[in-house]
Amino acid sequence: MSLASTASLKDQPSMLARLFARQELALLVCLILVLAFFSVTVENFLSVRNLTNVLGQASLPLIAGIGCAVVFISGEVDISIGSLLATIALPLIIIMNDSNSLLLGVGGALLFGLIIGVVNGYLTAYAGINSLIVTLGTMFIMRGGVYLYTGQRAIPDDASLDSFIALSDGRLFNVIPYSAVIAIVLLAAFAYMMQHRPFGRQIYAVGGNQEVARLAGYDVRRVKFICFIISALLATVAGIILAARVGSAQHTAGLNFEFQVVAATVLGGVSLAGGIGSLSGMALGVLILQFLSNGLRGLGLPTEWQLVITGMIIIAAVAFDEAKRRRANGG
Repeated sequence: MSLASTASLKDQPSMLARLFARQELALLVCLILVLAFFSVTVENFLSVRNLTNVLGQASLPLIAGIGCAVVFISGEVDISIGSLLATIALPLIIIMNDSNSLLLGVGGALLFGLIIGVVNGYLTAYAGINSLIVTLGTMFIMRGGVYLYTGQRAIPDDASLDSFIALSDGRLFNVIPYSAVIAIVLLAAFAYMMQHRPFGRQIYAVGGNQEVARLAGYDVRRVKFICFIISALLATVAGIILAARVGSAQHTAGLNFEFQVVAATVLGGVSLAGGIGSLSGMALGVLILQFLSNGLRGLGLPTEWQLVITGMIIIAAVAFDEAKRRRANGG
């Protein structure tokens, strides 16, 4: 073999390096390692009961994470989703208590979520205000509004509709929580849209380079506007399920939820710079953090240390994303 050929082979990345260049595969390996570690150190960690419970707990950040990832890929940010979870519970519970109708309650919650999505989307896409500032503002407005309206007291679900309770306690085949089924269906639908439908390709194009997307004929403002609506509506769905779990509208609902979702999204390989990432990666990020949290609790580790470890994971994920982006740009 010639020296040139040998040098050429040395310049090529190894098979292992090429495999781990695929973000989803690296995340899947990380998830397997987490499961393997806690299966040895925590009793009954891999029991059907514990696994399905974790899936149920993961359903909320998974549903909201779909919308968060879509907004991130479009090149924007939405951190209002935690406060939205608490806020939409108000029309949901109040309407159900007055009408004794789950359909009307869900309709009122979705309408409110739509309004928030329109506000966030319009101020960002059409008014040109930075999305971090917009969603930070709506986050505080909604949280403060819930505190004022409730007087920091929970509004109970007096209707106690069986269909509403089933969102929390019901299980498909008496095994898989309905909330997890909803999350999986939504994930599959939006993953298909992002990969195989024109609007999904537009989101990636807009997040990758707005000017190029505009020259290609894409309505950049419209794409971003719709992304914020998607995020708000999916957060509303998560909020409905959360309200069913706690059986009330609570002012503390969804506190720090936005950071949990952003952490999983970034860990899943969705770039803060936009245009890069996948919903499957986001889903793996959610599962890693949920199983990690569950395992640490099983080891008796205090909540404070769980937060420290989660924060370290976020920093590591962002640093990895930045290094990968610089390498891609030849920096």
